Amino acid sequence: MARYSSNNDLGGVQQAISGTFKTLLSLTAETATLTNAKVYDVLFGTNGTPADNFLEYDISRQTAAGTATAVLPVLIDPGNRAAGSIAEANYTAEGTITAASSLFFIGVNQRASYRWVANPGSELIIPAVDENGVAFRALSAGYTGTATCTMMHEE
Repeated sequence: MARYSSNNDLGGVQQAISGTFKTLLSLTAETATLTNAKVYDVLFGTNGTPADNFLEYDISRQTAAGTATAVLPVLIDPGNRAAGSIAEANYTAEGTITAASSLFFIGVNQRASYRWVANPGSELIIPAVDENGVAFRALSAGYTGTATCTMMHEE
């Protein structure tokens, strides 16, 4: 299986975090190359001025795209094929999030960066269904800067 990395720094202007969820990065299946993908590593944090604020991060199922910047997943091994999945970053209009579909949720202090690595067999699965995937989102009532996210996946 080929492995890829995508991040929201590759996707234009990062959007300010607010009191409602803002999608930083999504990964979805694409009609032309439908394939299952597995998210196995996620790194996230803030790139604003440090303060004692909290952020809530969430990875939920997404079934339709919003308005975002396309990001080409980067091959970890350049000898493999290009990704069949599509990454999009820095949403200005949210996609369709499936209700009660949170696969990952954590509240963290703004001053630290975090990493989640799946145990083998516990990866987040993206089905081979057009526009279906996962959205990495953040919100904060006290922080209005920007946040970063890198998702690594295999397919």
